[in-house]
Amino acid sequence: MIVFDPYAFGSGALSFALAFLAAGGFALIFKAVYRWVTPHDEGALIRAGNTAAAVTLGGALLGYVIPLASALLAGVIQIVTFVAVRRIALPDVSARIERGEMSTALYLLFISLAVGILNAACMTA
Repeated sequence: MIVFDPYAFGSGALSFALAFLAAGGFALIFKAVYRWVTPHDEGALIRAGNTAAAVTLGGALLGYVIPLASALLAGVIQIVTFVAVRRIALPDVSARIERGEMSTALYLLFISLAVGILNAACMTA
């Protein structure tokens, strides 16, 4: 026989809601910091229909939220990743994104996801 425990349900639901709100807030903060770090304006580019900007910002967000369950260090790692790509591999990354170059956008997407997955794996026991 299954017995419903309203206290346990309420406690679990409250814990879930608080964790979900906190994670959502951290994701929004990360998005704001990431947009501040990049020299191009993702918001304006996305509103103008630039798919490359949407792919790169989305990739960075995915790369952040994957390991977010483990630690908040993930945001710092994703920002360092963008700066490293910009300084080492593609110095003109922002200009390419502004032009809508999907090859660059996909490259950043997959780098962000790879770093996020590795980050999450390193944080788990």
